[in-house]
Amino acid sequence: MFNLKGSIVALVTPMNSDGTIDWQALKDLIEWHINSGSAGIVIVGTTGESATLDVAEHVQVIEKSVKIADGRIMVIAGTGANSTKEAIYLTASAKSAGVDAALLVTPYYNKPSQEGLYRHYSNIADEVDLPQILYNVPSRTGCDLLSDTVIKLVPHDSIVGLKDATGDLNRLDEILILLQDLKDNEFKLYSGDDPTATQFMLNGGSGTISVTANVVPSSIAEISKKALSGETKMAIKLDEELKELNEILFIESNPIPVKWILNRLGRIPSGLRLPLVELDSTFHRRAELILEKLSLLN
Repeated sequence: MFNLKGSIVALVTPMNSDGTIDWQALKDLIEWHINSGSAGIVIVGTTGESATLDVAEHVQVIEKSVKIADGRIMVIAGTGANSTKEAIYLTASAKSAGVDAALLVTPYYNKPSQEGLYRHYSNIADEVDLPQILYNVPSRTGCDLLSDTVIKLVPHDSIVGLKDATGDLNRLDEILILLQDLKDNEFKLYSGDDPTATQFMLNGGSGTISVTANVVPSSIAEISKKALSGETKMAIKLDEELKELNEILFIESNPIPVKWILNRLGRIPSGLRLPLVELDSTFHRRAELILEKLSLLN
């Protein structure tokens, strides 16, 4: 049974200024998250710049991350694509590498119907025997995986969860109600929206796949622990302390702000791949003030 709960960091892919992957920095980040209490890591997802990694690099990052983790933390690989065939290949490669699960974003740009989405996910799940988490982020993909379609997919043994990045807590309520009609259901629901993630968990979610956890992993792990154990007041209090950080991390397209902040903290080099570029300088001081307020800058 797939039973991952709590804080799961949507990990950046560290890059040098020329865009090459910094493997030592990747190792250091994974070690940091293991030591900080994160429940899992998502590699080569949106935050990991999967869109600008070629297929060989994509698979290489997965393989190296699994070796670094060495069973000490759960590893989830982003293997979604807008081609079902490519998504099957990436998911099969991730399974061969030894990941614990795959995260599959809805196909982007080609905007399939709900029936197309159902067949897409069903085909991948039929082809690859690996726990698979659906990922709905319509603000990026132009494609919305509706709750009824999610429920149609839940009975498949390989489909174990959903990452919902809509930021709409009504979606969570809707799916939870629909799940009540399914017997022996262990389907997991993860927030993909940091500003609403704490409330998502308090309302019945299983955890958060978090960008903010890149910067304050122990804090997100603690908030998740409090929220999942029903310590509502403390979870909300701790979450409120991170409100400004959550905001600045999405002031420009993710992962631009989080990579700038991690570079400023000395965790990674400054590299991004075009068409992404460094955080606009008008936001630098604001970000530094937030980091200073959280005692993250010396």
